[in-house]
Amino acid sequence: MTTRPFKSAAVSPPDSSAALVIVVDDDDGMREGLREILQSVGIETLGFGSTAELLGEALPDRPGCLVLDVRLPGLSGLDLQTKLNALGNQLPIIFMTGYGDVPMSVRAMKAGAVDFLTKPFRDQEMLDAVAIAIEKDRARRLEVSANSEVTALAATLTPREKQVMAAVATGLLNKQIAHELGLSEITVKIHRGNVMRKMKATSIADLIRKVDSLQPASVG
Repeated sequence: MTTRPFKSAAVSPPDSSAALVIVVDDDDGMREGLREILQSVGIETLGFGSTAELLGEALPDRPGCLVLDVRLPGLSGLDLQTKLNALGNQLPIIFMTGYGDVPMSVRAMKAGAVDFLTKPFRDQEMLDAVAIAIEKDRARRLEVSANSEVTALAATLTPREKQVMAAVATGLLNKQIAHELGLSEITVKIHRGNVMRKMKATSIADLIRKVDSLQPASVG
């Protein structure tokens, strides 16, 4: 699971919770305005006046995104993005600023920002950006969940089954695997069948896809 620098109050299954947009801006009016815009389409928000407030708060683990002002007291929005990236946190970020310039926006986008909006922006611009960010986060969470499931399935394999699985994933035939592992071809077929069943693989292509998603230590 991705490292989160925020305190976590609760953990929800991926993609099962309503989206949450976290707004960080030292302008009370901007935070309230964004809350009203997002609430109008049924999206809940949490507002903070600084990155320090955000990092000190217990946050629910829900699909969503960060909407960050670039200029903030203390740690800036861009510096927070750098910190999150260093920690491996992939929560999508939308930047907004009244003082944007091209180098600033390029830096933010290269570091993975979903969008960079210059104030004043149209309500629809923000709604569109948020919709893209939330969808991106939902997709990421589903991928993480799927990979976790595959890792759990791989943990049920015996050391020999992991060896056979790794060999199958490289395209070796049963006869070649038998020679490489010093087994009979019949034994390889048995192990191969066990691997397909335990990994819930519907085909060799499906098995290879699952193996590709595993960390090397999980394959054996």
